[in-house]
Amino acid sequence: MTPTEPSSGPGRGRGSARDVGSGTGVRAGKRTPDEVTAARLGRRLALASLFEAEFGQRTAAAILERHLAEGGADVPTAEFARALVESVIANRERIDALIEQVAPQYPVVQLARMDRSLLRSGIGEVLHSGTPSRVAIAEWVELARTYSGEPARRLVNGVLGRITRDSVAGAHRAPEPGPQ
Repeated sequence: MTPTEPSSGPGRGRGSARDVGSGTGVRAGKRTPDEVTAARLGRRLALASLFEAEFGQRTAAAILERHLAEGGADVPTAEFARALVESVIANRERIDALIEQVAPQYPVVQLARMDRSLLRSGIGEVLHSGTPSRVAIAEWVELARTYSGEPARRLVNGVLGRITRDSVAGAHRAPEPGPQ
């Protein structure tokens, strides 16, 4: 299975339809199956792009655009993937510092590229999106299980869970976007 194949898991939870990090399109209520599918495929596209960028040949944004052009993703999927990649790129230093703080036994530079990409993407979505934390954690844990295995699944679950708990307590709360 490649990161661009659709997920087969059931839809989870209620949430906002707001795009990751974009601050637009906020809508309360239950997500439609199309929104859930777009988010799942968007996560896989973002993960594939961030992982490929780890090899240093091209930027994650350029790689994502190539994937979108090749795969012909629909607009909601493309917007979700772009927003997630932009969020991770814009907040990478802070995300890496959070990984080091929450899991000091796993230095970011020593993590496998896939595990590093999974953690960065998951943290980017948990802290900088309208996706409910429970939903984002469940989705990233499943992606970790699929693409890296059981140890990565446990790592992603632990790190995202702790960041979410600390975030609710105010320790890691993402800054609100200011007027631009």
